[in-house]
Amino acid sequence: MSRTPLLVRSSPAQGTGSYGGLPILSLSPDQSDEDHVTSAARHGKKKAKSRLSNAVSNTSLRSNHGSARNSPILTNSASRRRLRDESGSSTTLNEELGGQEAQFEARFNASALDPSMAGVSPVLGSTKSSASSTNIDIDEDEDDDDVSYGEDLHDQKGNPSDNSPYAQVRASVAATDNTTLSIDTPRMWILSLIFAIAGSSTNLFFSLRYPSVSLTPIIALLLVHPLGLFWDRIFKRPDDPEETFVDGCRASLALPPNTPWTRRFRLYLAKGRWNEKEHCCVYVSSNVSFGFAFATDVIVEQVKFYHQDLGIMYQVLLIFSTQILGYSLAGLTRRYLVRPSGMIWPSTLVSTAMFTALHKDENKPADGWTISPRKFFTRVFSGSVAFYFLPGLLFPALSYFSVITWFAPKNVIIANLFGVSSGLGLFPVTFDWAQIAYIGSPLVTPFWAALNILGGLVLVMWIAAPIMYYANVMYSSYMPILSAAVWDNTGRPYDVSKILTEDFLFDAEAYKNYSRVFLPITYVLSYALQFAALTALLSHTALWHGKDIWRQWSRSWAEIRKAPATDYEPLNNLPEGNGRTASPNAYRHRNSTTSEPDMEDLLDAEDVHNRLMRRYPDAPMTWYLLTGVTMAAVGMYVVEYYPIHLPWYGLLLALGIGAILFIPIGIVMAITNQQSSIYLICQLICGGVFPGRPVANMVFTTFGYISSTQGLKFASDLKLGHYMKIPPRLLFRLQLTVTIVSSLTQIGVLNWMLNYIPGICTTEAINGFNCPIARVHFNGSILWGVVGPKRFFGPGALYRPLVWAFLIGAVSPIILWYFARNNRKSILRKVNLAVVFGSLSWIPPATGLNFSVWAIVCYIFNYEIRNRRKNWWRKYNMMLSAALDSGLAFGVVVIFFGIVFPGWIKGFKWWGTEVYKQGCDYTACSYKEVPKGSTFGPSDW
Repeated sequence: MSRTPLLVRSSPAQGTGSYGGLPILSLSPDQSDEDHVTSAARHGKKKAKSRLSNAVSNTSLRSNHGSARNSPILTNSASRRRLRDESGSSTTLNEELGGQEAQFEARFNASALDPSMAGVSPVLGSTKSSASSTNIDIDEDEDDDDVSYGEDLHDQKGNPSDNSPYAQVRASVAATDNTTLSIDTPRMWILSLIFAIAGSSTNLFFSLRYPSVSLTPIIALLLVHPLGLFWDRIFKRPDDPEETFVDGCRASLALPPNTPWTRRFRLYLAKGRWNEKEHCCVYVSSNVSFGFAFATDVIVEQVKFYHQDLGIMYQVLLIFSTQILGYSLAGLTRRYLVRPSGMIWPSTLVSTAMFTALHKDENKPADGWTISPRKFFTRVFSGSVAFYFLPGLLFPALSYFSVITWFAPKNVIIANLFGVSSGLGLFPVTFDWAQIAYIGSPLVTPFWAALNILGGLVLVMWIAAPIMYYANVMYSSYMPILSAAVWDNTGRPYDVSKILTEDFLFDAEAYKNYSRVFLPITYVLSYALQFAALTALLSHTALWHGKDIWRQWSRSWAEIRKAPATDYEPLNNLPEGNGRTASPNAYRHRNSTTSEPDMEDLLDAEDVHNRLMRRYPDAPMTWYLLTGVTMAAVGMYVVEYYPIHLPWYGLLLALGIGAILFIPIGIVMAITNQQSSIYLICQLICGGVFPGRPVANMVFTTFGYISSTQGLKFASDLKLGHYMKIPPRLLFRLQLTVTIVSSLTQIGVLNWMLNYIPGICTTEAINGFNCPIARVHFNGSILWGVVGPKRFFGPGALYRPLVWAFLIGAVSPIILWYFARNNRKSILRKVNLAVVFGSLSWIPPATGLNFSVWAIVCYIFNYEIRNRRKNWWRKYNMMLSAALDSGLAFGVVVIFFGIVFPGWIKGFKWWGTEVYKQGCDYTACSYKEVPKGSTFGPSDW
């Protein structure tokens, strides 16, 4: 069972921590407060009237390094033309992010995306990843089409503005390219590698711990900016010779022959100036590397649970091949998923706007608060680190604050209902940010989405689960109500070694002599919700986004078939943001025509960003093809040489599944911001084709699922580079380099942890390193790989009724859509059953406490504070989330390596460290006990 996002947006608070998935949330079909980035189910006849699309703004969006110039509000076409002539773009931002008056509000999760609110399932259609969650609010009236024709694209003389036809793109991305900015500099490469190493190693370290947190790429986006400025302050001098940059590379630097080597080296390090293009490259590096490799979970399961250690070379080849194969898919499908203007990739739009906002360095008051965002971050970060010493070390009962169970520690029912370790968490109180943000930061999740998730928690986990548990449905009363383990018929954790041969293959006779596999009731409901979420997302996407997908893909297909045929001429004497005059080639755009094109010409016209990118040499298709072939060959060597029991044609089948579904899934994600994962499909197919092979099932799923998921992440980054005008060949080298570096880093960190952390992946592990996610995936390998879907869900099987969840998931969105389709104000439009069903797949290893306190904090910040102190929320909310997450991460590292691992606190005990361990909540008592010497469950096989 997967712990990756069902609905992916940018990158996850759980987001990137979820195997590179971008943990995100689905977007509401309503166009009101929590608006879509793409319109859905439009039935009104009015045309969209976006203030952004009409270029009515207070601040002109700039694409260069300097600060933007304030402009008066323009209301007529002549003024709009004047603004376009001065800035090179009609794209405007009414308000800057972070208290700089953003017309739209950006929220990130993770987990990607995102991916990813965090905490939704990876079934087909399914964050962290985390992650990014990103939501963009653009003020619009009733929408009829995302593409705007008429006044917002043409002035009254019929001259087409050289810009994207999509309002949300115009609102966030400048239709210009400053070709004089530095990109390929030591500063960019060093910062990219630092964040890739730090983020990938930290997230892998945290992935084996509970409770924990994931660092998301948005943290890198915020933290690297002051570091880039600090770099310039250290190495730049006022008397440095003038530099000239062409396409991101330094073209010339005149130095006297007798210049000392120290000065030459300093000038090399000081190359260029920190700007939004370099910033974008570091962010892309973080987006690629922050998610810990899914293959590391496979290695943990093999080494710690199956006791199959195949050596370091196997680990290197497995991680390289699974992580890099997706890059080949992304590159080979650029023509379909990246270059067409209709492939918007909404998760990238907030990032592009944030680059502009951060490089303006403004600090406007927000509801009386005048502290700068950087100082705010520093103070919250320091406070977060200091406070974590209480719940993380000195007083852990503040983290597991099951105070009600402390008064009746042996009462099973109280432990079931109010416990936080093995209970449902009906008393949602904790003082540990690691517990609150375990499924993703609540500060970056839209409140409507949190309501969907909370509704699912209440209905399924707080109502249905106790009723079924105490009714002993599917013999669940003989197991804990919530557990990450699977159980045998004596009420003990299942010992999979008893049903495997020495070659790690299924032994049917031993299985009959031992026991069926039994699931706790919350585990059963989690699987049912995953099945329902799979079909619910398909129905929801088809009903609310079907017309959008078809319309935008039709337009994109027209662009693909249309051969590019437009050249550029420079705009001379355009002012740069720092007051200097740009070089003639600094900003480029297409010459305007004298007649208004008809609708068909507009649809077939090449996107302005494509025309701007044609300046840069493209990365050849052979680069991507050779990368894919090489990694496929490496993968074939892995499955044939090592005892995985997956034949070479099984690997080709896995890669074929990912490749065939890649473009359809990518189209849906690029338009609707919702990612369909093939994780569950891969498990089902391998379980049916290669039954009784657990390791083969894990490796098959990794190649099929991760090649697709990584490819989508790479494609999203390629689109971000497309918007920010990053040279494609540089982007290829950058993505490939940081992927290799982060993979090697994770292998080193993983092997150190497995060899040196006492009791890792067991209940006796120090500091909570019990490998919760790997444990759940190991259980999934038992179900799908060892026992197999036929024995578990086939005719006559105990869990056969769960297959009805597929039908329920498919039909339920149709009912809601029928009643809400003609009523734009209907509350049903806020209900997304794909989120409701898919969000709870993190239970287990997450508990009810993780969801309930998460929803409460989300309500406080994203509803109350957002509505009562909107300016404060815009300026500080995202910075607060990043500070709390990074402060917690730093605190965990300091406490573990500085105090716990050296053994300085060994033997430290008092009431605050022991009280929560005394009762049934901690020991996971079952409601019914199996009599000694007997078993439970059906007698027939």
